[in-house]
Amino acid sequence: ANSRLQHEYVPSAHLSAACTCLAWAPPGGRPPPSKDGPQRKKRKSEVAEVDKQLDVLAIGTAVGSILLYSTVKGELQSKLDGGHDSRVNCVRWHQDNCCLYSCSEDKHIVEWNTQTCKVKCKWKGDNSSVTSLCISPDGKMLLSAGRTIKLWDLETKEVYRHFTGHATSVSSLMFTTVKPMNENKSFDGITGLYFLSGAIHDRLLSVWYIRSDRKEKNAVMSFTVTDEPTFIDLTVSEVKEEPVKLAVVCRDGQLHLFEHILNGYCKKPLTSNCTIQIATPGNDGDSTPKPVPILAAAFCTDKQSLLLVYGNTLQPIIEKVSLNTTESHVCLIRDIQKVLSLKTDVALTKVKTPVVNLDTKVLVPGIPGHSTAVKTPSSGKEKKKNKRKPGETEESIEQRLEALDIDVSKVKTPGGLPQTDSFAVLLVQGLESNDAEILNRVLNTRKENVIKNTVARMPIHAVIPLLHELTKRLQGNPYSASLMVRWLKSVFTLHASYLSTLPDLIPQLGMLYQLMESRVKTLQKLSRLHGRLFILVTQVAASETVQDVTEVNQTAKLVYEDESSEEEGSDDEMIADKDSDENWDEDEEKEEQSDEQDMTVEKEINGDSDLEPENESEEE
Repeated sequence: ANSRLQHEYVPSAHLSAACTCLAWAPPGGRPPPSKDGPQRKKRKSEVAEVDKQLDVLAIGTAVGSILLYSTVKGELQSKLDGGHDSRVNCVRWHQDNCCLYSCSEDKHIVEWNTQTCKVKCKWKGDNSSVTSLCISPDGKMLLSAGRTIKLWDLETKEVYRHFTGHATSVSSLMFTTVKPMNENKSFDGITGLYFLSGAIHDRLLSVWYIRSDRKEKNAVMSFTVTDEPTFIDLTVSEVKEEPVKLAVVCRDGQLHLFEHILNGYCKKPLTSNCTIQIATPGNDGDSTPKPVPILAAAFCTDKQSLLLVYGNTLQPIIEKVSLNTTESHVCLIRDIQKVLSLKTDVALTKVKTPVVNLDTKVLVPGIPGHSTAVKTPSSGKEKKKNKRKPGETEESIEQRLEALDIDVSKVKTPGGLPQTDSFAVLLVQGLESNDAEILNRVLNTRKENVIKNTVARMPIHAVIPLLHELTKRLQGNPYSASLMVRWLKSVFTLHASYLSTLPDLIPQLGMLYQLMESRVKTLQKLSRLHGRLFILVTQVAASETVQDVTEVNQTAKLVYEDESSEEEGSDDEMIADKDSDENWDEDEEKEEQSDEQDMTVEKEINGDSDLEPENESEEE
């Protein structure tokens, strides 16, 4: 009655299963007074006038399950699963209240027992998806439609009649009469009844007649509207001379009213007796009236007045309008903007701002008896000032923005260098632009963990360019070379698996390898072993952290590493002098042998060999 939202239900998994169709369960198990009561899709507009006992709502979802929701309890009563494996297109309750019919994109119709939440019966309804259902007034037959319309006998689940249907998928089916017009013959519950169908993208609503024979399959009459019908309501004709009243809401926001006595065949499509539109008055600063879309319409119980739902779908306005079909076109003027804004104001703004007089003195806490005059906002620019506490000056927006503005150059670590994540970015930028200044700034870092984090965070495509840059720098000053080795060490330990996948790795790293060879000649055996063991240890440690396995006893390897006095290959030059000349020849002989070993170690690092790390060190 007051267009207010009474109840709102959001399913917990509303993103995965959107609601596709609804139907109210018939109240209290007794047959509804008329066919179009509970079996038709309902909008909020109709809840008010239907019996208070309406409680359970069947909600079809996009994933094929059906939810039974109790509006009185405000919670899900049960969930019907296992019937459909695709979107549910339509749900209809049977009059006996514990039976529900649903149809889906999976071409099947399912009959549910809502007490046990189990499938009673499932059968194929069509060769394409079944989009609409309707139960006959006596509850013994079921209409189903994809594009063609079929009338099923619910006991045997066999097709009783076929109708040609529409070119597109049918969106609505409903019976328009409860009794046949010809009352002389005995009535079997279905023969002689009329029903109506509408389809998507189809501007004609068709009326079909159920005959005793199977000869005629086409529509007996049709109603024409301006656009695709989105919502249909009708008053059922119960007496012979009573016309059927039909309200059709179209996609273009217009409502068409038809009044027609169904009495046999009519060749020409019937046009509407009355068209209703709603528009804004258009006098308020903006001279052109704007149309307001009608979302739904329903006949009241007296069949003489209509409930109209119009405006915004989030906050629809529901209004009762009495029918006056003498005019063929009615345009209702409604100032929807005002109504909407008033409603939201009432709901949201509970804070009252006091009106301040010019002569008022306001006492400020603090010094007793101290008072200050409060200026009322004189112009729009000063309006925001009335929110501040009296006696306080407010900063301008410019000052506030300045206070918020963060100077990038100030954000630095205590060491005066950017953080590691920006190091990785700087490194990539330096490599891409070949900017020596940026590269010097990054590569001259001595902190092990900074180097490690930077290498770990850099993108993979920058690994080879970084190696080339390091190779170039290794050829220079020995001091810079000792810094570069730290970077090399990190690159090889962190990106070993990537490097091993490169087909042209040997030519890429050839120069670096030769450079190392010439430097390390003096201490070949020891430094080789140190390097290999270091890589093995880091790889084993890395795989252990991933797999979280019990640790292998690594004391031997670690002790070995501690004994070796070097940390980087490049420091070896200083010790070279101490090394006796007799070792030289011996080392050169073993060079070829160690080349082969190099390959085996590289394989091991990449996981090609299944040798234990301990065995490897013994071999060495």
